[in-house]
Amino acid sequence: MFTRKIVPLALMSIYGFSLSVSAEETAAPSTEKITITAPVVVTATRMEQNSFDLPVSIDSIDSEKIRDGQLQANISESLVRIPGIVAQSRGQYAQDIQISSRGFGARSQFGVRGIRLYADGIPLTMPDGQGQAGTFDLGSAKSIEVMRGPFSALYGNSSGGVVQIFTEDGPPDLTLGGSFTAGSYGTQRSSVKVGGTSQEFNYTANYSHLESDGYRDHSAVRRDLFNAKLGIQLNEDNHLTIILTDLDQPVSQDPLGLTKPQWSTNPKQAVASAYTFNTRVQKSQTHLGVKLDHTIDEDNTISVVAYGGERQNTQYLPTTVFAQTSGPGSGNGALYSSGGLSKINRDFGGIDLRYVHKGQLADRPYNIAVGTNFDSMTDERTGYNNFIGGSTCGVNATCGVQGALRRNESDNARNFDQYVQGQWSPLERFDVIAGARHSTVDISSNDHYLSNGNDSGSVTFQKTTSVIGAIFKVTPAFNLYANAGKGFETPTLIEMAYNPSGAAGLNFGLKPSTSNNYEIGAKAFLGDNTRANIAIFKTDTENEIVTATNSGGRTTYKNATTTSRNGFEASVDSTLNYGFTAYAAYTYIEAKYNDAFRTCVGNAPCTVGNTTIPSDNYIPGIYGQSLYTELAWKYVPTNFSTAFEVRANSKMYVNDLNSENAPGYTLLNWRGGFTQKLQQWKVSEFVRIENIFDRNYVGSVRINDANSQFYESGAERNWLAGLNASYTF
Repeated sequence: MFTRKIVPLALMSIYGFSLSVSAEETAAPSTEKITITAPVVVTATRMEQNSFDLPVSIDSIDSEKIRDGQLQANISESLVRIPGIVAQSRGQYAQDIQISSRGFGARSQFGVRGIRLYADGIPLTMPDGQGQAGTFDLGSAKSIEVMRGPFSALYGNSSGGVVQIFTEDGPPDLTLGGSFTAGSYGTQRSSVKVGGTSQEFNYTANYSHLESDGYRDHSAVRRDLFNAKLGIQLNEDNHLTIILTDLDQPVSQDPLGLTKPQWSTNPKQAVASAYTFNTRVQKSQTHLGVKLDHTIDEDNTISVVAYGGERQNTQYLPTTVFAQTSGPGSGNGALYSSGGLSKINRDFGGIDLRYVHKGQLADRPYNIAVGTNFDSMTDERTGYNNFIGGSTCGVNATCGVQGALRRNESDNARNFDQYVQGQWSPLERFDVIAGARHSTVDISSNDHYLSNGNDSGSVTFQKTTSVIGAIFKVTPAFNLYANAGKGFETPTLIEMAYNPSGAAGLNFGLKPSTSNNYEIGAKAFLGDNTRANIAIFKTDTENEIVTATNSGGRTTYKNATTTSRNGFEASVDSTLNYGFTAYAAYTYIEAKYNDAFRTCVGNAPCTVGNTTIPSDNYIPGIYGQSLYTELAWKYVPTNFSTAFEVRANSKMYVNDLNSENAPGYTLLNWRGGFTQKLQQWKVSEFVRIENIFDRNYVGSVRINDANSQFYESGAERNWLAGLNASYTF
């Protein structure tokens, strides 16, 4: 149904309009000729190259698309336009957005996993593979690069895809700006930005404050984010860049997931336990990074990145008093419970050293990058009861507060990697890129709370991954490419935290998953004003990490046998006449378990699996089909711009059993605004309306929830209005 109706309709609407505009050319040809180009990217090869000439699926989103008519609060606002990527805003800020790349990362319960996140070269994914995108500052972003497919593996553990944000440089002259945006549900965002250049110094800094009551009940948030970048040209051969980011998010209420009847009846509601335990998260993070670029000569450069930071996270969970105080049973009770309040104090840091050389081999150009990096994190993790007193909240117990200590441990994860990547053009129209990376990941835990057993231990994972790709330049406007590679994904500290059997000790039997990835594709310029990309991909994974048990406030994991993810993605970007532009991105993916396995379903005690997941079941959390289209118009004489956006997704299974699913949906959004320039002033205003037809839809899901509270509601029709102003001195 989705394919037969939504996809053709959206594509026909865009290109039907394109043809109508072209037809008007005959009567009144445009005097303006705009040529569309492919963006220059660095994530694929770690040096600047035109994305059109790379055998890689990679897209870049520029600052105009990031900020035009957007709240600039979540990276999902921008990633929605990238094929192969699903970025789901949960509608609340207690947990990070859900990001998956060709199905990798879809199962994440907390934060982002399976995808590597970077900000100006600083990894925001920790050595165990878990990351957070909440510190991405969209207000000062120059671009976001998104890479999918086999070449992502060259970034190491858990790199099913790579998302990297780059902070803009300061403008030539001192510029001071500010913005204010308000909208539905008491949403407000304000920011102040300054930037400029002074002799050898280039600088930009942005501070933003966000607050909202949230669409759903009990989903309020308050957040302050600061991001600054300072560039110093030390001398002709050395450039130093300093990046500082600080996040303070003291209020993040969690309305929890809903059952399907609850979602259908009242999608705005929060479940009762959200109020009983006042479920919420308090988080903060500060990190500082320094990058030194040294030019030896025109063919040889060295770069060094060093960074460090700290993160605090306090989360109040809805774990019942009974689950925390009942007998040990299957390992979910008093003897083994870690409570319903989790605190993490994290220190992290690392260094990356890279050497890049350009030269000639057999009179044909080549380049090679060789590097090594070390990353480390230490978590001081404690758990407490989320109540004080007796067994009944509101009667003889006070719930949603810090109670007795139930967990106290030091967790560590470190990786030490070496990598090499090279590109050679043996023929005028034929390029080859290959690379390899060896990763060593050490994970350890030192348990300080021994009354429920000693969970101390350590484990080391090692893997060498390799990729190779080639691109054939059929014509200057048409390229064919293919690539293949191996990837791996270690279990995170959270996934290893508990043993499925209920016994003491971390789940050291959990193995990394490994994957073989293949891709073929084409890139083409259709005339001067249209660029098209298409890619067909196949991924086969062994030892996929899946849910083993989910009961009593804790989730444990196990390895399934094999899975497959097959599909294709396509995008078309057109610059039309009379100020019109059109864009469409489509993804199809079939992600399945190849073999049956047993797991625990429901909240009853279970250790060995009470349910068989059949082979050929779909992996939950992955849309079978996704579509994003945009038709925009800019009227230069008045500096007016407007756009309609269509976002459509097919149904998504929410559990391994495939017994429930989030229905498919189609949303229509609109934005419009003006820009004025008067001497040194630049002022712009915008209005945005989302979900124009007021559809009831599921915005994100909680995979394999034991209470069947899988669904997090997307917002009804809502609006934003914003004002931006800047002054150049």
